[in-house]
Amino acid sequence: MNDKIPVVAVVGPTASGKTGLAIAIAKKFGGEVVSADSMQIYKELTIGTAKPTEDEMQGIPHHLIGHKSVDEEYSVVDYVEEAKKAVADVYSRGKLPVLCGGTGLYVDSLLSNTEFSEIKSDPKVKEELFEFAKENGNEALFEQLKEIDPQSAAKIHPNNLLRVVRALEVYKITGKTMFEHQKDSHPNPSIYDVCYIGTNFAEREKLYSRIEQRIDVMLVEGVEKEAKFLFEHDGTCTAAQAIGYKEFYPYFKNEMSMEEAVAVLKKETRRYAKRQLTWFRRNEKINWLCIDEFSDKSALYDAAFEIIKNFLEKK
Repeated sequence: MNDKIPVVAVVGPTASGKTGLAIAIAKKFGGEVVSADSMQIYKELTIGTAKPTEDEMQGIPHHLIGHKSVDEEYSVVDYVEEAKKAVADVYSRGKLPVLCGGTGLYVDSLLSNTEFSEIKSDPKVKEELFEFAKENGNEALFEQLKEIDPQSAAKIHPNNLLRVVRALEVYKITGKTMFEHQKDSHPNPSIYDVCYIGTNFAEREKLYSRIEQRIDVMLVEGVEKEAKFLFEHDGTCTAAQAIGYKEFYPYFKNEMSMEEAVAVLKKETRRYAKRQLTWFRRNEKINWLCIDEFSDKSALYDAAFEIIKNFLEKK
C-alpha cells in the first residue's frame, strides 16, 4: 500500500489507437480521461488534431481538450499545473485518472513531478531570435543551440523553431541552459503511481499505413480549412507550427500543388511518429502492446485490462 495517486498512462505514436484504448480503460475501471496532447487543447482545431468526437468519448469525461484558444500562450508549465489539478479532481471523486496522449514532454513532466522555475519570457530577446532565424534560417539558429546546450538540442527537432527559440531565450535570460534548469527540476519524488500502456505496431509499415489512411480521412473531413484559418490568422502562434497544418502553407502561397503538400504532410507525420517512439522507448516501465499482434481490438483491450487489473490489485 502507498498513498500515491494511481494513474494509467496510455502513450505511443500518432495513429496507434491510444484514444480508443484510453476510453475503453476508463469505461472498464470507472475512470476519466486527462489529455496529454499539446494540440488537442485548442478549441478551434478539431480535424488536424484528431480530437475525439462526442460519440467516440462514449460519455466518458475528458479533461484538457479544447479549452484554450490558439491566441493564448501555452507551455508545458501551464500543462503540468492544469493536469495536476485535473488528475487530483478525478481521483478525489473516486475515479481512476487515465492519462492519454503522445506529447512525451507533457507526459514525463507531469508524471515525474517536474517543478519548473518561473522563467518569464522576454519579448525583446524572443524577437531577436526569431529575426535571426528569418534572416539566416532555422538551421543556423539550431546550430547556436547545439553549441550552447547540446543536451537540449538532442531532444529538439531543428525545425521546431518555437522550442529552439525558447531554449536559447532561457539561456540568454538566466545564463543557465535549459538542460541545467531541467536537471534541477526534480527535488521531490513523483506523487503518482503509474501503470504505463504503450500502443504501437510490430511492423512499422503498418503504423505508417495507418497514418496515411488517417490523413486521407482528415482531408475529406476538411483539415485544409483549419490549416487556412491558422495561415490567415497568425503564423507565429504555437498551433500554426504544428505538423498537420504548416505543410499546407506552401500550397496556400502557390509554391506547391495540393498533391505535393499532402505528400510532405504524410512524410512529416511519419517522421513525427518515429520521434515519438524514440522518446517513449527510453521509458522502461511502459508495457508495449502491438496492435497487429492481436486478433482484434477486443483482444488488445483485454490484454491492457489484465495489466491494469494486476497494477490496481497491488495498490
